[in-house]
Amino acid sequence: MSANCVLRNGVTMLILSPSGPSFGQAKSYPAGETGMSLGGAVRMPLRLRGGLSRGRYALVRSCLKPENGGFGPKPFRIGERDGLIIVDHGSRRRESNLMLNEFVVMFRDKTGYPIVEPAHMELAEPSIKDAFDSCVLQGVTRVIVSPFFLFPGRHWHKDIPSLTAEAAKEHPGVSYIITAPLGLHELLVDVINDRIKHCLSHVEGDADECEVCAGTGKCRIY
Repeated sequence: MSANCVLRNGVTMLILSPSGPSFGQAKSYPAGETGMSLGGAVRMPLRLRGGLSRGRYALVRSCLKPENGGFGPKPFRIGERDGLIIVDHGSRRRESNLMLNEFVVMFRDKTGYPIVEPAHMELAEPSIKDAFDSCVLQGVTRVIVSPFFLFPGRHWHKDIPSLTAEAAKEHPGVSYIITAPLGLHELLVDVINDRIKHCLSHVEGDADECEVCAGTGKCRIY
């Protein structure tokens, strides 16, 4: 059994088979170094208080605990040097594109993230490159691209990664990550249900049109 454990000092601990009730054999090598033979790594004993856990992920968690010589898990959060891009498909309809701007403002206000930029994959500006450039101009060292798409189709698998990679070429010192689309998130059930209830209330005369349907006349019984 083995498990990787990345510590804050840039060392990855590869925990191998246990050699006793409270010891595990580990090899350490610089995090991010690829193609390195395990035979050339440094072998070292790792004492885990309370004995070795049997499960792989439990073993990693034990490795990271301060009492086991680790530094605790690195928190995954958006920092001051991160820029966030929320990218949708883009539309020839101006009103649809402006709605993304409104969402970005809403998102920024609610999360408190300092740098959040809108982008359209195609058909409208700002493009992914425009948004990426804007983030870099604001001093970011990492760009987080969040697709405002429902499911992981072609745009998520190919188009957005391709456009982002092209934008990143001009900024070699800036890293980036493309997050998952909305997908099967439980909160989407509440969002869809809220839309349905509001539209039904509108057609029954109990509510105004929502901001999505406002002025379109689409929310009605046919």
